[in-house]
This record gives sequence, C-alpha cells and structure tokens, in this order.
Amino acid sequence: MLALGGCATVDPYAAAPMMQHLDRDDAVGYCARLFADADRRVDSLGVRDAEAPRIEGFPYLRVDRFSAALAGRAKSAAQQDAWRTRLQQLDEIGRDTELPNAAVSIEDLRRCRSLLAAADTAAFGPLQRAAKVPVNYSSAMRTVGVYPLARLLFAAGVSTWQKEIQSVFAAPIDALPVKGRLQTYVPRVQTFANVGPLAQDALGVPVLSRIDLDALLARHAPELQIDVDAPYDLPGALTLDADDRVTVDHAAPVAYTRLAYTVIGGLIHPQLIYTFWFSERPRRGELDLLSGQLDGVVWRVTLDNEGAALVYDSMHACGCYHLFFPTERVAARPLPATLDESLFIPQQVRRVERHERIKLRIESGTHYLQRVQVISTSEASATQASATTAVPYMLQDERTVTMLGRRGDGTRSAFGPDGLVAGSERAERWFFWPMGIVSAGQMRQWGHHATAFVGRRHFDDPLLFDVYFEIVH
Repeated sequence: MLALGGCATVDPYAAAPMMQHLDRDDAVGYCARLFADADRRVDSLGVRDAEAPRIEGFPYLRVDRFSAALAGRAKSAAQQDAWRTRLQQLDEIGRDTELPNAAVSIEDLRRCRSLLAAADTAAFGPLQRAAKVPVNYSSAMRTVGVYPLARLLFAAGVSTWQKEIQSVFAAPIDALPVKGRLQTYVPRVQTFANVGPLAQDALGVPVLSRIDLDALLARHAPELQIDVDAPYDLPGALTLDADDRVTVDHAAPVAYTRLAYTVIGGLIHPQLIYTFWFSERPRRGELDLLSGQLDGVVWRVTLDNEGAALVYDSMHACGCYHLFFPTERVAARPLPATLDESLFIPQQVRRVERHERIKLRIESGTHYLQRVQVISTSEASATQASATTAVPYMLQDERTVTMLGRRGDGTRSAFGPDGLVAGSERAERWFFWPMGIVSAGQMRQWGHHATAFVGRRHFDDPLLFDVYFEIVH
C-alpha cells in the first residue's frame, strides 16, 4: 500500500518541444542530447536533487511552488524573461549539486541551457501549462485507506493535540518542566539593522542583495533555550558517517537558512527560514510511534518590504506540528468551519522592535516548541556574557546539506531522490498512510513538507499566508 504513494515517473524528454529537439542535427539537438545524457547519469547513480522538479518537455528548467504561482504574472516580455530566468536558476541550483555528487563535470550545460531557452521562446504558453509541482499527497493511498472515514478519527486526534499545545503555551513559562538543564544558543553574528524598502523585479519579487540577505538573516535569527537532558537535545551540523548515513555533529551548532517568498494581499513578501537539526527523537516507551533517528525544528519569519516581521510560523522537518505566531500587524481571516487542518495559533507575538530578538523555548526529547518570547538586547547581551549558558551557532546556507563530504572521496546529499532522509523513518508511517502522506514522520527536503494529515497543505505554498492573514498595519 505504501508503494501506492510513489509518483509515476514522467520522462521530461518524451514531450514537446524537447522530444523534437533530440532529433535535430544542429546545436539545439546537441544541447538536448547533452542534457539527456547528464540526466541519465544522475538517475543511474541515484543522486537526483528533489527540491524542484524538472519541467516536462523543458528538462533544462525546473519549477518550485513559488515559481509556479508566478506564471500568471508573466505577461509582458520583461516579465516572461524574468520568469524564465527563475526557472533556469532553479535548474542551475539543482545541477550544481547533482553533477558533483555524481562525480561528473559537464562545462557546456550552462551555455546549452541558454541556447535551449532561446530556441523555446515561442513555446511560452506550453511552458506555463507544464510548470506545475506535484502535490505531496497520494490520492491512491487515500482511496485504499478509505480517507473519508479515516479522516474523522485523525481530525479528533488533531483536535486533542491542539488542546495539549494550547495548555502548554497557556502555562507560565516558569512552570514548564525541565528534565535536564536549560541551554541557550545564540547566533554567532548579530545585527539589529533592518533594510529596505526593497526593490522589486519585473514580477514584483523583492530583490535582496547578498549583503541585505545576510543582514536580515542575522537580524531575525532566534535565540534558543533548549531543555538539554542528553546529546539528542544538542543542535548540530549534518554530516555523513563512514557508511554514508546522515548524522549530527553536536560540536558545530548550525542554523541552516534559506530565502523563500509568500503572497499576501497581492504583494510578495520575503521569508527567512532557519532549520535546527538534532540527532534523534528518543523513544518514550515501547509503543512510541514518533521516535527515530534525526529530528529538525524549522522556524520561519515572514517580512514586510522593509525587513520587519509580520508573522512567524514553525514546523518539524517531517512537516509535522505546524504552528503560527502572528504579530499585531496582521489579522487572521475568517475561515470556514471544516475538519481539515487549518490555521492554528497557540500564541500571539507582539512586533519585535529595534534591539529586540525572538527567543524560542524547546522541550527535551520531542523538541516541541513551548513558547515564543520577545527579549531585549540587554537580556540577549546578558545571556551571551555568561559562557556557561550561551553557545553560539553559525548561519549556513541550507543547500550545503545537498553536498555533504563523504569519508572517502566525493559528496552526496542528505536527501534521496524522493526528497526524504534515509534512516529517519518513523513507525507512524505504518498507521498514518491513509492520510496520503508517504512515510509520515520521515525528515524531508524543502518542497516536500505536507503539513496537514486532514486536508491538504504544503509548507512552501506561496499562497497559504494570503488564505490565512491580511495585513492591517
């Protein structure tokens, strides 16, 4: 039954215009065959990067959910060029890890990508229609699992979990139990400068320079307060052991970062994502379905055009436990009553002023988020001054985990071609499959986080925040 979750393999070279390009006896044909050969090597070695899928008929381009949502905005020639450029960049990013992981170097791909894009300029309509991202839910699994009935039981479970989370966030923070000792982690590089107003490209996407992005990532990086009871509570850097299994180096605390975007009220807003990895979620009893190797906490900050926070939200790297923490600058939209998992707000967070920072309280073992606090710079400085309580962590581009060094030679990604981290499976997958999520509980790559068992919801859906919130000031 779990096999039903696998997506049917679609050959992106078996559709027009690429199918015709392969038969051409010119530079376009050469480039088409060069890409096809590169992809055969990548797939034969199992090193496909799953973050953004190749586009059927245009396999030298890739698409993510944000780019797919932008397709309708690409009307003028400048907008169409900007949109195509985004798709080309996504393919470059994917191949920049696939080829080294395959120990292959093909210098001509960059030139060929531009040549093929120029040859397909007239095929913009077919490209728009083909630039889709599959949902991370299996209709076949839901059908076999009698989803219309099973969802009733799961909806009751979700409601119970939400009540438990609300009780934790309602309790005084000093009343939260501590199993070990409270350990504080702070970003090594800090700044309290905002940037902006941000310029926009032809599609209305905010343009951030590397300097601006680094400043915003440092500005909004959270302070962590973790109940540390054992090594599994220590955040660290992903690495590979001698058997190529993904492990966590506790000696090198890291927050893996990325830039994303969302749409609210027709305007595109930047989002900063921070992911903290732990070596495991330990077993709590013989029937613990949620325990297993590796665990990750993801913290996201949605910004306005000047780099100030509007909304915070969080999940675990399996796509589980999606929580929202809006500031007073947004209001939740009225939503219809439904069994589907929807907007869940366990706590409001006041806007963070200059010289303030967000502090996250994290539970031992489960790594559940228990509280979001706003602290002043004086509090942060006092924490950092105490060497016994403050441990600095580095900010590092999340894409680096797609090229981890092997103990011998070469590199490989932490994620498989299916977007999952091998070895991080959970026993819950044997019981939760009727909800249509393949290997529920397993750690996942960006673009593969289904965050609702009941209904459908993706963490990287750029339209999600527009469904949930409106900006009020």
